[in-house]
Amino acid sequence: MNSTLGLAVLAVLLGTASLSAHSELERAEPAADSTVSASPREVAIWFTQTLEPAFSAITVQNAAGQRVDAGASRVTGNQIRVPLKPIGAGTYRVNWRVLSVDTHRTQGSYRFHVKP
Repeated sequence: MNSTLGLAVLAVLLGTASLSAHSELERAEPAADSTVSASPREVAIWFTQTLEPAFSAITVQNAAGQRVDAGASRVTGNQIRVPLKPIGAGTYRVNWRVLSVDTHRTQGSYRFHVKP
């Protein structure tokens, strides 16, 4: 009886652990809160899980809120990237929303700075 109860508790705990696993931002280029000396040609973000391409996107805005991304986001596995228009010195906000293959949606944003 005790081993059956123990297995049931273990199953519940393992099930709960897998439910709370969401795709999280792993790293980014340019990195969050970084200052780069040259204008990047694209923004690339890696996540902890594989992404669903049709439901994942990045936008990039300048300090005035104008979009500076140039084209559609591209997803490959756990990475999403978007090309940028030529940008100059300033602060930029990267906004992302993704759907991972486990059907969890996450979103967020970060800033980076260009200072030639």
